[in-house]
Amino acid sequence: MSAVFIHGLGAVSPAGWGVAALRGALEKNLPLPVQMCERPGWEKKLPVRPVPPSPARLDFLAHPRLRRAGTMAQHILAAALEALGPDVIPVQTGTLRLGIIVCTLAGGVAYSRRFYGEVLQEPSTAGPLIFSETVFNAPASHLAAYLNSSATNYTLVGDDGSFLQGLALAAQWLESGRAEGCVVVGAEELDWIIADAARLFRRSTIYAGGAGALYLKKSPGAPAVLSAITDSFPIIQSQNRAAATRRVRTQLGPGAPDELLCDSAAHPSPAPDWPGPQWSPRAILGESFAAAAAWQCVLACDALREPRYPAACVTVVGAYQQAIGARFVRPPGEISL
Repeated sequence: MSAVFIHGLGAVSPAGWGVAALRGALEKNLPLPVQMCERPGWEKKLPVRPVPPSPARLDFLAHPRLRRAGTMAQHILAAALEALGPDVIPVQTGTLRLGIIVCTLAGGVAYSRRFYGEVLQEPSTAGPLIFSETVFNAPASHLAAYLNSSATNYTLVGDDGSFLQGLALAAQWLESGRAEGCVVVGAEELDWIIADAARLFRRSTIYAGGAGALYLKKSPGAPAVLSAITDSFPIIQSQNRAAATRRVRTQLGPGAPDELLCDSAAHPSPAPDWPGPQWSPRAILGESFAAAAAWQCVLACDALREPRYPAACVTVVGAYQQAIGARFVRPPGEISL
Protein backbone atom coordinates (compact mmCIF):
# COMPACT_ATOMS: atom_id res chain seq x y z
CA MET A 1 0.00 0.00 0.00
CA SER A 2 1.40 3.40 -1.01
CA ALA A 3 1.22 6.20 1.55
CA VAL A 4 -2.29 7.26 2.56
CA PHE A 5 -2.42 10.05 5.13
CA ILE A 6 -5.02 10.51 7.85
CA HIS A 7 -5.88 14.20 7.67
CA GLY A 8 -8.76 14.31 10.11
CA LEU A 9 -10.70 12.46 12.78
CA GLY A 10 -14.27 12.71 14.00
CA ALA A 11 -16.35 10.98 16.65
CA VAL A 12 -19.75 10.90 18.31
CA SER A 13 -19.91 8.43 21.17
CA PRO A 14 -21.40 7.81 24.63
CA ALA A 15 -18.49 9.95 25.87
CA GLY A 16 -19.88 12.97 24.00
CA TRP A 17 -19.57 14.84 20.72
CA GLY A 18 -16.07 15.09 19.30
CA VAL A 19 -12.72 13.36 19.44
CA ALA A 20 -11.73 15.28 22.58
CA ALA A 21 -14.61 13.70 24.52
CA LEU A 22 -13.66 10.25 23.23
CA ARG A 23 -10.03 10.78 24.24
CA GLY A 24 -11.08 12.07 27.66
CA ALA A 25 -13.13 8.96 28.40
CA LEU A 26 -10.21 6.71 27.51
CA GLU A 27 -7.82 8.74 29.68
CA LYS A 28 -10.13 8.34 32.69
CA ASN A 29 -10.16 4.58 32.03
CA LEU A 30 -13.54 4.12 33.73
CA PRO A 31 -16.58 2.47 32.13
CA LEU A 32 -19.13 5.11 31.20
CA PRO A 33 -22.45 5.19 33.08
CA VAL A 34 -25.15 2.78 31.97
CA GLN A 35 -28.79 3.64 31.34
CA MET A 36 -31.70 1.22 31.15
CA CYS A 37 -33.65 0.93 27.91
CA GLU A 38 -37.28 -0.19 27.77
CA ARG A 39 -37.90 -3.46 25.94
CA PRO A 40 -41.57 -3.65 24.85
CA GLY A 41 -43.33 -6.74 26.16
CA TRP A 42 -40.63 -7.48 28.75
CA GLU A 43 -40.33 -6.39 32.34
CA LYS A 44 -36.54 -6.52 32.34
CA LYS A 45 -34.87 -3.53 30.73
CA LEU A 46 -31.67 -3.52 28.68
CA PRO A 47 -28.43 -1.80 29.74
CA VAL A 48 -27.20 0.68 27.12
CA ARG A 49 -24.82 3.61 26.74
CA PRO A 50 -26.54 6.30 24.64
CA VAL A 51 -24.93 9.35 23.07
CA PRO A 52 -25.61 12.40 25.27
CA PRO A 53 -27.47 15.37 23.76
CA SER A 54 -25.36 17.68 21.63
CA PRO A 55 -24.03 20.61 23.69
CA ALA A 56 -24.66 22.97 20.78
CA ARG A 57 -27.22 23.34 18.02
CA LEU A 58 -26.47 21.15 15.00
CA ASP A 59 -26.53 23.71 12.20
CA PHE A 60 -26.54 21.10 9.48
CA LEU A 61 -30.04 19.99 10.50
CA ALA A 62 -31.39 23.10 8.78
CA HIS A 63 -30.53 21.51 5.42
CA PRO A 64 -33.73 20.33 3.67
CA ARG A 65 -32.46 16.76 3.33
CA LEU A 66 -31.81 16.48 7.06
CA ARG A 67 -35.03 17.74 8.58
CA ARG A 68 -36.37 14.21 9.04
CA ALA A 69 -33.00 12.44 9.19
CA GLY A 70 -32.64 9.76 11.81
CA THR A 71 -30.23 9.77 14.72
CA MET A 72 -27.69 7.69 12.86
CA ALA A 73 -27.53 10.21 10.00
CA GLN A 74 -27.03 13.05 12.48
CA HIS A 75 -24.13 11.22 14.13
CA ILE A 76 -22.58 10.43 10.74
CA LEU A 77 -22.80 14.07 9.66
CA ALA A 78 -21.25 15.31 12.90
CA ALA A 79 -18.35 12.82 12.83
CA ALA A 80 -17.67 13.31 9.11
CA LEU A 81 -17.73 17.12 9.30
CA GLU A 82 -15.37 17.09 12.29
CA ALA A 83 -12.97 14.85 10.34
CA LEU A 84 -13.16 16.96 7.18
CA GLY A 85 -12.54 20.22 9.03
CA PRO A 86 -11.68 23.07 6.64
CA ASP A 87 -11.98 20.79 3.61
CA VAL A 88 -15.79 20.95 3.92
CA ILE A 89 -15.75 24.18 1.89
CA PRO A 90 -13.78 22.92 -1.14
CA VAL A 91 -15.97 19.81 -1.21
CA GLN A 92 -19.15 21.90 -1.19
CA THR A 93 -17.84 24.21 -3.89
CA GLY A 94 -16.81 21.30 -6.12
CA THR A 95 -13.05 21.91 -6.04
CA LEU A 96 -12.30 18.68 -4.13
CA ARG A 97 -13.70 15.30 -5.19
CA LEU A 98 -14.64 13.49 -2.00
CA GLY A 99 -15.38 9.78 -1.83
CA ILE A 100 -17.80 8.75 0.92
CA ILE A 101 -17.87 5.32 2.55
CA VAL A 102 -20.30 4.57 5.38
CA CYS A 103 -19.93 1.25 7.21
CA THR A 104 -22.63 -0.28 9.39
CA LEU A 105 -24.07 -3.56 10.57
CA ALA A 106 -27.61 -2.66 11.62
CA GLY A 107 -28.25 0.67 9.88
CA GLY A 108 -31.02 3.09 10.80
CA VAL A 109 -33.12 0.83 12.99
CA ALA A 110 -35.42 3.27 14.77
CA TYR A 111 -37.20 4.46 11.63
CA SER A 112 -37.38 0.90 10.31
CA ARG A 113 -39.01 -0.28 13.52
CA ARG A 114 -41.46 2.63 13.40
CA PHE A 115 -42.35 2.15 9.73
CA TYR A 116 -42.88 -1.61 9.86
CA GLY A 117 -44.82 -1.18 13.09
CA GLU A 118 -47.17 1.11 11.20
CA VAL A 119 -47.37 -1.43 8.37
CA LEU A 120 -48.46 -4.13 10.82
CA GLN A 121 -51.06 -1.85 12.40
CA GLU A 122 -52.54 -0.44 9.19
CA PRO A 123 -50.67 -0.81 5.88
CA SER A 124 -52.71 1.84 4.09
CA THR A 125 -51.59 4.58 6.47
CA ALA A 126 -47.94 3.60 6.99
CA GLY A 127 -45.89 6.81 6.65
CA PRO A 128 -44.24 7.03 3.21
CA LEU A 129 -42.17 10.01 4.36
CA ILE A 130 -40.19 7.86 6.79
CA PHE A 131 -39.78 4.89 4.45
CA SER A 132 -36.69 6.39 2.82
CA GLU A 133 -34.95 6.41 6.22
CA THR A 134 -35.25 2.62 6.39
CA VAL A 135 -32.81 2.24 3.47
CA PHE A 136 -29.24 1.34 4.45
CA ASN A 137 -27.58 3.98 2.29
CA ALA A 138 -29.86 6.85 3.37
CA PRO A 139 -27.30 8.37 5.81
CA ALA A 140 -24.51 8.32 3.21
CA SER A 141 -26.89 9.98 0.76
CA HIS A 142 -27.71 12.69 3.31
CA LEU A 143 -24.00 13.34 3.87
CA ALA A 144 -23.38 13.64 0.13
CA ALA A 145 -26.35 15.99 -0.26
CA TYR A 146 -25.14 18.26 2.53
CA LEU A 147 -21.63 18.35 1.06
CA ASN A 148 -22.95 18.81 -2.48
CA SER A 149 -20.78 15.85 -3.47
CA SER A 150 -21.49 13.79 -6.59
CA ALA A 151 -18.35 11.64 -6.33
CA THR A 152 -18.32 7.92 -5.50
CA ASN A 153 -20.49 7.04 -2.50
CA TYR A 154 -20.74 3.54 -0.98
CA THR A 155 -22.39 1.97 2.04
CA LEU A 156 -20.73 -1.22 3.29
CA VAL A 157 -23.00 -3.51 5.32
CA GLY A 158 -21.17 -6.02 7.49
CA ASP A 159 -19.87 -6.67 10.96
CA ASP A 160 -17.30 -4.62 12.87
CA GLY A 161 -14.53 -5.39 10.39
CA SER A 162 -16.38 -3.57 7.60
CA PHE A 163 -14.86 -0.28 8.80
CA LEU A 164 -11.33 -1.50 8.14
CA GLN A 165 -12.45 -2.84 4.78
CA GLY A 166 -13.80 0.66 4.15
CA LEU A 167 -10.35 2.10 4.84
CA ALA A 168 -8.80 -0.34 2.37
CA LEU A 169 -11.40 0.60 -0.24
CA ALA A 170 -10.75 4.30 0.33
CA ALA A 171 -7.03 3.73 -0.20
CA GLN A 172 -7.84 2.03 -3.53
CA TRP A 173 -10.01 4.97 -4.62
CA LEU A 174 -7.25 7.44 -3.81
CA GLU A 175 -4.64 5.33 -5.58
CA SER A 176 -6.75 4.98 -8.72
CA GLY A 177 -7.77 8.64 -8.77
CA ARG A 178 -11.49 8.02 -8.23
CA ALA A 179 -11.36 10.57 -5.42
CA GLU A 180 -8.98 13.25 -4.14
CA GLY A 181 -10.05 12.69 -0.57
CA CYS A 182 -12.18 10.05 1.15
CA VAL A 183 -14.09 10.09 4.42
CA VAL A 184 -14.82 6.70 5.96
CA VAL A 185 -17.48 6.57 8.66
CA GLY A 186 -18.51 3.69 10.93
CA ALA A 187 -21.88 4.16 12.60
CA GLU A 188 -24.61 2.35 14.49
CA GLU A 189 -27.92 3.53 15.91
CA LEU A 190 -29.02 2.75 19.44
CA ASP A 191 -32.37 0.99 19.58
CA TRP A 192 -33.80 -1.65 21.88
CA ILE A 193 -33.98 -4.18 19.02
CA ILE A 194 -30.23 -4.00 18.39
CA ALA A 195 -29.40 -3.81 22.09
CA ASP A 196 -31.37 -7.01 22.57
CA ALA A 197 -29.85 -8.70 19.51
CA ALA A 198 -26.31 -7.78 20.57
CA ARG A 199 -26.79 -9.82 23.72
CA LEU A 200 -27.14 -12.92 21.56
CA PHE A 201 -23.41 -12.64 20.86
CA ARG A 202 -22.49 -12.01 24.51
CA ARG A 203 -24.96 -11.82 27.39
CA SER A 204 -22.91 -9.17 29.18
CA THR A 205 -22.98 -6.79 26.18
CA ILE A 206 -23.80 -3.14 26.87
CA TYR A 207 -24.81 -1.68 23.54
CA ALA A 208 -23.98 1.88 22.49
CA GLY A 209 -24.71 4.19 19.57
CA GLY A 210 -22.60 6.72 17.72
CA ALA A 211 -20.15 7.15 14.86
CA GLY A 212 -16.46 7.56 14.10
CA ALA A 213 -14.76 8.95 11.00
CA LEU A 214 -11.34 9.10 9.34
CA TYR A 215 -10.51 11.49 6.50
CA LEU A 216 -7.90 10.11 4.08
CA LYS A 217 -5.87 11.85 1.37
CA LYS A 218 -2.73 11.12 -0.63
CA SER A 219 -1.14 14.44 0.24
CA PRO A 220 1.35 14.54 3.15
CA GLY A 221 1.30 16.97 6.04
CA ALA A 222 -0.82 14.81 8.38
CA PRO A 223 0.07 13.25 11.74
CA ALA A 224 -0.76 9.66 10.81
CA VAL A 225 -0.29 7.32 7.87
CA LEU A 226 -2.36 4.24 7.09
CA SER A 227 0.53 1.79 6.78
CA ALA A 228 -1.32 -1.48 6.23
CA ILE A 229 -4.62 -3.32 6.33
CA THR A 230 -4.34 -7.05 6.95
CA ASP A 231 -6.23 -9.72 5.09
CA SER A 232 -9.70 -10.50 6.37
CA PHE A 233 -9.77 -13.88 8.12
CA PRO A 234 -13.25 -15.44 8.31
CA ILE A 235 -14.69 -16.76 11.55
CA ILE A 236 -15.84 -20.23 10.54
CA GLN A 237 -16.04 -23.72 11.99
CA SER A 238 -12.48 -24.55 10.94
CA GLN A 239 -11.11 -21.19 12.14
CA ASN A 240 -12.53 -19.87 15.40
CA ARG A 241 -12.19 -16.33 16.68
CA ALA A 242 -8.92 -16.99 18.49
CA ALA A 243 -7.31 -18.58 15.44
CA ALA A 244 -8.48 -15.77 13.15
CA THR A 245 -7.10 -13.19 15.60
CA ARG A 246 -3.72 -14.92 15.70
CA ARG A 247 -3.46 -14.71 11.91
CA VAL A 248 -4.25 -10.98 12.04
CA ARG A 249 -1.57 -10.46 14.67
CA THR A 250 0.94 -12.39 12.57
CA GLN A 251 0.41 -10.04 9.64
CA LEU A 252 0.62 -6.95 11.88
CA GLY A 253 3.96 -8.06 13.27
CA PRO A 254 5.30 -8.49 16.80
CA GLY A 255 5.08 -4.84 17.82
CA ALA A 256 7.56 -2.94 19.98
CA PRO A 257 7.63 -1.58 23.56
CA ASP A 258 6.60 1.89 22.35
CA GLU A 259 3.90 0.73 19.91
CA LEU A 260 0.22 0.81 20.85
CA LEU A 261 -2.30 -2.00 20.36
CA CYS A 262 -5.96 -0.97 20.31
CA ASP A 263 -8.14 -4.10 20.41
CA SER A 264 -11.85 -4.87 20.23
CA ALA A 265 -12.15 -6.75 23.52
CA ALA A 266 -15.29 -6.03 25.55
CA HIS A 267 -13.23 -6.41 28.72
CA PRO A 268 -9.54 -5.52 29.18
CA SER A 269 -7.64 -8.66 28.25
CA PRO A 270 -3.98 -7.81 27.57
CA ALA A 271 -2.34 -9.93 24.91
CA PRO A 272 0.63 -11.55 26.67
CA ASP A 273 2.78 -11.45 23.54
CA TRP A 274 2.33 -7.73 22.82
CA PRO A 275 5.32 -5.81 24.24
CA GLY A 276 3.76 -2.33 24.28
CA PRO A 277 0.74 -0.58 25.81
CA GLN A 278 -2.74 -1.92 25.05
CA TRP A 279 -6.16 -0.24 24.99
CA SER A 280 -9.63 -1.81 24.96
CA PRO A 281 -12.02 1.11 24.23
CA ARG A 282 -15.16 -1.03 24.14
CA ALA A 283 -14.70 -1.84 27.82
CA ILE A 284 -15.27 1.88 28.46
CA LEU A 285 -17.66 2.88 25.67
CA GLY A 286 -19.70 -0.27 25.07
CA GLU A 287 -20.32 -2.42 22.00
CA SER A 288 -21.24 -0.60 18.80
CA PHE A 289 -20.01 -2.85 15.98
CA ALA A 290 -18.84 -0.69 13.04
CA ALA A 291 -18.91 2.48 15.15
CA ALA A 292 -16.76 0.82 17.81
CA ALA A 293 -14.20 -0.23 15.19
CA ALA A 294 -14.14 3.37 13.98
CA TRP A 295 -13.56 4.61 17.55
CA GLN A 296 -10.61 2.21 17.83
CA CYS A 297 -9.04 3.69 14.70
CA VAL A 298 -9.78 7.27 15.76
CA LEU A 299 -8.11 6.67 19.13
CA ALA A 300 -5.14 4.91 17.52
CA CYS A 301 -4.54 7.81 15.12
CA ASP A 302 -5.13 10.37 17.84
CA ALA A 303 -2.48 8.66 20.00
CA LEU A 304 0.11 9.27 17.27
CA ARG A 305 -0.01 12.98 18.09
CA GLU A 306 2.16 12.05 21.06
CA PRO A 307 5.87 11.46 20.36
CA ARG A 308 5.90 8.40 22.60
CA TYR A 309 3.88 6.39 20.06
CA PRO A 310 5.59 5.93 16.67
CA ALA A 311 2.98 3.37 15.59
CA ALA A 312 -0.43 2.04 16.59
CA CYS A 313 -2.09 -1.22 15.58
CA VAL A 314 -5.82 -1.94 15.60
CA THR A 315 -7.30 -5.44 15.76
CA VAL A 316 -11.00 -6.00 15.17
CA VAL A 317 -12.68 -9.34 15.79
CA GLY A 318 -16.13 -8.91 14.29
CA ALA A 319 -19.45 -10.10 15.61
CA TYR A 320 -19.81 -12.94 13.14
CA GLN A 321 -17.83 -12.45 9.91
CA GLN A 322 -14.14 -11.77 10.25
CA ALA A 323 -11.04 -10.73 12.10
CA ILE A 324 -9.01 -7.95 10.50
CA GLY A 325 -6.35 -5.43 11.53
CA ALA A 326 -4.76 -2.13 10.59
CA ARG A 327 -1.47 -0.41 11.30
CA PHE A 328 -0.98 3.36 11.53
CA VAL A 329 2.40 5.08 11.81
CA ARG A 330 3.56 8.59 12.59
CA PRO A 331 5.49 10.07 9.65
CA PRO A 332 8.53 12.29 10.16
CA GLY A 333 7.69 15.98 10.48
CA GLU A 334 4.07 15.31 11.51
CA ILE A 335 1.64 18.00 12.67
CA SER A 336 -1.15 17.81 15.23
CA LEU A 337 -4.75 17.11 14.28
